[in-house]
Amino acid sequence: MVKASLEKNPDEVARMFDAVGAKYDITNTVLSLGRDRHWRRRTRQRLDLRPGERVLDLAAGTAVSTVELARSGAWCVACDFSSGMLAAGAHRAVSKVAGDGLALPFADGSFDAVTISFGLRNFADTRAGLREMARVTRPGGRLTIAEFSTPVVPVFAQVYKEYLMRALPALARLVSSDPSAYEYLAESIRAWPDQEQLAREIAASGWTEVGWQNLTGGITALHSAVKPV
Repeated sequence: MVKASLEKNPDEVARMFDAVGAKYDITNTVLSLGRDRHWRRRTRQRLDLRPGERVLDLAAGTAVSTVELARSGAWCVACDFSSGMLAAGAHRAVSKVAGDGLALPFADGSFDAVTISFGLRNFADTRAGLREMARVTRPGGRLTIAEFSTPVVPVFAQVYKEYLMRALPALARLVSSDPSAYEYLAESIRAWPDQEQLAREIAASGWTEVGWQNLTGGITALHSAVKPV
């Protein structure tokens, strides 16, 4: 099992997600206490999608997030480097493409908007991934990143850390097809930069108008940005 770090092995991470694909959606709903649906809806709203726009949902997994985005009337494509995750979402009627977030199989400026939910922290090179997202976005296009972050209330932050390292792996043993994967996921969340640090990374990767909105007390943050014209 790959351990959480900022130098992740892409092959090991892909194999980990292949293994959890079958029960990934139900596991996420249980572990998030049902908040995952709310986070997906807020991501769609934050992108402010319009019918006919072209949207890339990166690290889309089983494409449950892509289906939510498609409710806007935009044309959405799910992209993930885990074939197992894409196969688990084969029943969802959205376009799916296997692809590496560090070398996307799309032309420059292909999309009006790009989004990634709870996947950026698994990239071996965060800035390279952000630059690649900018490459496939048209000038003036939008980016929204939904990612676990740092709770803003100190007491709540401590409770949350205890949940990550104790309760989350225990719950995963009850519902996940590969409980050990959630030990990695808990570690990766704890190792991830806070809201301000991530905003600086986004700005340093070629995006402008960077800002964020906390959800669920900062457990999750939505970072948004625009590609310069």
